[in-house]
Amino acid sequence: MPKPFKLGEIKLDLPRGIVLLLLVLNLVAGWFVFSPFGGSAQDMEAQLSALRGQAKERRVSLDRTKKLTANMDRGRKEGDDFVGAYFLSRPTTYSTVVDEVSSMAKRAGVRVKEHGFVEDPVEGSDEMSMLSINGNYEGTYADLLHFLREVDIAPRLVIIEALSASPQQGSGVLNINMRANTFIREAPLALVVAQNGGGAR
Repeated sequence: MPKPFKLGEIKLDLPRGIVLLLLVLNLVAGWFVFSPFGGSAQDMEAQLSALRGQAKERRVSLDRTKKLTANMDRGRKEGDDFVGAYFLSRPTTYSTVVDEVSSMAKRAGVRVKEHGFVEDPVEGSDEMSMLSINGNYEGTYADLLHFLREVDIAPRLVIIEALSASPQQGSGVLNINMRANTFIREAPLALVVAQNGGGAR
């Protein structure tokens, strides 16, 4: 049988409900105080510290990349300068080699007898070739040393691959045979540099 409706019971339960509601609201507010959105102050400080650490690492990485790029640019420029200074261009190769070797021999007091040339491609490069120079000369031992010094300080890159000297009978003169290598640019330097991605200089 249904319980009879009593107005007094509602009046007695209303303050209790208000107290209960306030208690729930206090609990919710307390939860927000001790566990705010985004974490506590300590959590946020830890996150901020981690973000600062990441930013520092990225700055260091960026600085390292900038230095690497600068070194690569400098290396490319130095390589281009080296090629321009020490490698011969195709149109003037043989005349320049003969003139320079003959001049070095003359300054050293060595007599030039003959020159021969053999040209080979440089593996892995379409812009460079290696020119081997076979030369026969005559001179004294002192002249030979002077000649080698001239080759060592030559304005072009000249690499001595083989050298032999044998004395002529009854004299202090040596028969000298030298095999040396130098390098040829197949294209003008500006084109070689542009193909290497450095731009013309």
